[in-house]
Amino acid sequence: MVKVGLIGAGKMGISHLAILGAHPNVDVVGVCDTSKMVIEALEKYSSFPCFYDYKKMLAQARPDAVVIAVPTKFHASMVAEMLNLGIHVFVEKPFCLRPEEGLELTNLAKAKRLVNQVGYHNKFVGTFTEVKRILDGGFIGEAYNFMGQAYGPVVVKPKQETWRSNPEEGGGCLMDYASHVIDLINFLLAPVKSVQSSVLQPIFSNSVEDAVYAMMKLNNGVSGMLSVNWSDETHRKMTTSVTISGKKGKIISDANELKVFFKDDNCPQGYSKGWNVKYVTDLTPTVDYYLRGEEYSSQMDYFIKAIEGEVPNDINSFESANKTDVAIALIRQAQQR
Repeated sequence: MVKVGLIGAGKMGISHLAILGAHPNVDVVGVCDTSKMVIEALEKYSSFPCFYDYKKMLAQARPDAVVIAVPTKFHASMVAEMLNLGIHVFVEKPFCLRPEEGLELTNLAKAKRLVNQVGYHNKFVGTFTEVKRILDGGFIGEAYNFMGQAYGPVVVKPKQETWRSNPEEGGGCLMDYASHVIDLINFLLAPVKSVQSSVLQPIFSNSVEDAVYAMMKLNNGVSGMLSVNWSDETHRKMTTSVTISGKKGKIISDANELKVFFKDDNCPQGYSKGWNVKYVTDLTPTVDYYLRGEEYSSQMDYFIKAIEGEVPNDINSFESANKTDVAIALIRQAQQR
């Protein structure tokens, strides 16, 4: 059994806790949050040991691994502390406020030989993993252009100030929303190398952007666009999609549906020349515990299996997440030019 502690029992923390609590190879040895209401509820309705101070949890519970789901401004110092204690770390996205912090943590995790993962769940979505397989197989030929998009109704009116409206806490559409799309593009095609131009547009917010638009070039020479807006009421929830054009075909995919066009008969088994449609239900392996989507259970299961040595620590590592942080910094720099 892997002994796991959770730090931060907010929306994502509670989701991770439910998955960890149901995992057959996990013993949840501690849950920590600074909210009295949250801890009292957990003490009343769960059997997990609860703490207000994460240092006490570490000293008493001695976890093998921790899941950190706190505001981004605390990530750098808290993750470094865990690594120096020899503890494996899963931390929510975005990784760090500044890419320099993430690079230090990446090097520290490698030096300590500790499993490290950042919560970019799209790499565990069946449609997107199938896009990766098609691209890597060369079935649409050389890719030359992409469009990465995400829209949703997060900030749809002027509202009271929260962490989402504070850039020093990881707030804003770029870090909180667009980071998912950037990380997905990095994974599917190649890391972002340069940003030719960008627009960070407030709509309802005063101190952060609500929409992000950017023209980017990747390390492999592929160019494309990023379009993200978290103030779009035409979507019931966050919708992420990618469109990738190649010399022998085209891919259009979101988290539910994959549409792919093959110019000739050189296509994967189960596909044919012309347009094909596949659904996430056809492409997603079953999981032991379903909550919000199989991808959330899959990413946590991968973290546990990496600790157990059953899989390599090569999905959503600190190293890959730091490349997303670098792209975020490039987008900010381009907007300031």
